[in-house]
Amino acid sequence: MEYLTGLHAIEELIRAGGASGPLLVAKAGPRAREIVDMAVSRKIRVDRVGTHELDRLAADHRGIALQVDGSGPRPLSAGRDVSLDDFIAALGGRKDALAVILDEITDPHNYGAILRSCDQFGADIVITRKRRIAKHAEVIARTSAGASAWVPAAEVPNLPRAVLDLKNAGFWIYGADMQGEPAWKFDFQGRIALILGGEGAGLSRLLRETCDGMAAIPARGRIDSLNVSVAAGVLLYEISRQRAAR
Repeated sequence: MEYLTGLHAIEELIRAGGASGPLLVAKAGPRAREIVDMAVSRKIRVDRVGTHELDRLAADHRGIALQVDGSGPRPLSAGRDVSLDDFIAALGGRKDALAVILDEITDPHNYGAILRSCDQFGADIVITRKRRIAKHAEVIARTSAGASAWVPAAEVPNLPRAVLDLKNAGFWIYGADMQGEPAWKFDFQGRIALILGGEGAGLSRLLRETCDGMAAIPARGRIDSLNVSVAAGVLLYEISRQRAAR
């Protein structure tokens, strides 16, 4: 078993209905007591434990920890996981939609930070390849500040095939690449999918070939590129900005 210790992560998972518990409490401050009250109202079991016991189970705690299944991000988005086919079918006649595709993101800190930006800027789904994405539940939940409990996620066996399915559903596909055209030159209206490449390697060749355009973030720094999670936030903001200005 694994334990969430971040207060934001615990609160948002309970609020999203994805927590089964138990919630372990040793010495709770005012914020932790609010979380305990929320857990009780949601009929989640609350166990009082000694500080030494909580130290043993979840060393980096703040007097409170939530037990979760340790198999990866899936338990943290319980109730928010979807299949790609169901997502596409549910769009119906909707004209605007935003999918974010993660190509071999392996650092759980990056993954969590990207989920936080996806939540803030209205991504409708995050798509990853099965078994190859970062799997550390606690780090992802903490870094995403609880957004992992809210952002719909789909795991697929083959990302190029998933992109083809999105194209057939009317999506325009854009890859993030520092050699591309400035992001503000693109028209990010309608159904859009943004592909973010893995740390170091960037976009894989097969996914690069599926893109309708490559979007860059013009910069003046001396190092060669932004961290992928920072780039995700900038690009998602630009997409959100264009749509709000329409």
